[in-house]
Amino acid sequence: MTSEAVVLDQALLDRFAAIVGDAHALRAEADIGPYLREPRGLWSGRSPLVLRPGSVEEVSRILALATETRTPIVPQGGNTGLVGGQMPHATGNEIVVSLSRLNRIREIDPQSNTVTAEAGVVLEALHRAVDAADRLYPLSLASQGSCQIGGNLSSNAGGTAVLAYGNTRELCLGVEVVLPTGAVFDDLRKLKKDNTGYDLKNLFVGAEGTLGIITAAVLKIFPKPKGRKVVWVSVLSPSAALELLSLALNVAGANLTAFELVADIAVEFVVRHIPGTVRPLSDWPWHLLVEVSSGRSQEDAEQLSEELFDSALFGDAMATFDAVVATSVAQERAFWALRENISDAQKPEGASIKHDISVPVAAIPEFIARAALEVERVCPGARVVCFGHMGDGNLHYNVSQPVGADPQAFLSLYRPMNKAVHDIVRDLGGSISAEHGIGQLKREELLATAPAVGIELMRRIKAAFDPAGIMNPGKVL
Repeated sequence: MTSEAVVLDQALLDRFAAIVGDAHALRAEADIGPYLREPRGLWSGRSPLVLRPGSVEEVSRILALATETRTPIVPQGGNTGLVGGQMPHATGNEIVVSLSRLNRIREIDPQSNTVTAEAGVVLEALHRAVDAADRLYPLSLASQGSCQIGGNLSSNAGGTAVLAYGNTRELCLGVEVVLPTGAVFDDLRKLKKDNTGYDLKNLFVGAEGTLGIITAAVLKIFPKPKGRKVVWVSVLSPSAALELLSLALNVAGANLTAFELVADIAVEFVVRHIPGTVRPLSDWPWHLLVEVSSGRSQEDAEQLSEELFDSALFGDAMATFDAVVATSVAQERAFWALRENISDAQKPEGASIKHDISVPVAAIPEFIARAALEVERVCPGARVVCFGHMGDGNLHYNVSQPVGADPQAFLSLYRPMNKAVHDIVRDLGGSISAEHGIGQLKREELLATAPAVGIELMRRIKAAFDPAGIMNPGKVL
C-alpha cells in the first residue's frame, strides 16, 4: 500500500480529531506549518491534520483507527532530524502525530541508575532532572534544547559521548511502544541482563517510526563525574590524531569521554561567523577536542590529563601536536563552542552537501585522504568541512560549495558527491549512516547497495509489525 491510495475526507479527519480533542488537533495552516518543515530545508511536506495526543491510550486509539482505515501516520518528536524521517510527503494524505505532550519523567531511580521518561521529554530537560538527582544522562547533541527522547530513540542518536557511554541503543534498557494495531508493548524494565528470547526493544530503537510509536523508555544514567579536564589539541594530520587517540585510550581508558576531530576550515568558519569565538591555536591543519573525566575528583582528572600529554611529549608524537589546557569552566565552554557551532557556521558559506559516515577508527586517515581526491574530482574548488567523533569512527564529512559558486548548481551534484564519498566508505567496511538515520535522504541508496538478504529480512519485519503499511510510509524501506 502507498499513501497516495488514501483519501482523508472530513469525516475521517473528524474521527481522528475526536480522540485528542479539538484543542490538540491542529488544522489551521499557521498551526500546522512548523510540523511540515525540517531544519535544513531539504524537505517540506503537507498534511491536513497534526494530532498531539496526551496519553498512551490516545496514541493507541489513533493507531487502531489508522490501521482500520489504512491511514498513513508520520510520528514526530522535536523535528530536529536531518534525513527527512519525520516529514510527511507532499501528497497531503498523511497524518502527523506529535509526541510533544507525552513529556513526563515518570521515575528517576538513582539506586538502579535508571530514568523512565516519556517520548516527548526534551533532552535538555532530562539532563536537568537527572543532574538534580546527582546523576548523568550522557547523550549530548547540538539539538538537545529541542530534540526529544522518542526521536533520539527512533533515530538511535549518537553525539559526542558515544566513545565512553555508547549510542542511544546502548543507553536503553526498555521501551513502551504502541504497535500499528493499537496494542501496547510494555517492556519498561530496568534489567541489564535479560536473555529471554529475542531482544524486541532493539527492533524499535533506530526504526525511525516505521514499526510503531515509542511512547516511553527506561534509560541508563550514571554517577556524575567529579572532575574533568578539556584540552584543545592541534595536529599536523589525521594520522597524528590517530596516534594520540591510541595513547589517550591507553592512559585514560574509560575516563576518555570525548575525542573530537575538527578540520581547520571548520574552525575558520566558526571564528568568522560566530561572535565571541577565538582560535586557541593557529597554523595547524587539524584540531582535536579532548575531554578526560574522573569519577573521583578534579585532581584525578587533571592528573590523567597531565599523564596523557606528558606521555605524548616524550613519545613519537612530540613534533606533531600542540595543546592548550582549559583553565576555567568558561574556557572549557569556549573550546566546546568551537566544535558545537560548526554546522551553524557553515550556513553563511553557501550550500553544503553533507555525509554522516562511519569507518573503522584505524581507517579514518585513509578515508579522509581518498575522499578529498574524490570531492575535488566531482566539484573542483569545493571545500571539505570534516569534523566529528573520531573516538568512535563517526565523521560528519560536509562539503561546502566553492567560493562564489551558484548554490543550486552545486546542490545538483548531491547524488554524485554522495556516491563518490559513500563508495569509499563501503570499500573501507563503513556505514553511510552513522547516527542520523536513513529517512528519505538515504532510502534509495540503502535499497540499492545494502545486502539483498538484509533488505529482505527488514521487509519481513516491517510486514509482520505493520501489515497495513501505515507507519511512516516511504522511510527507511
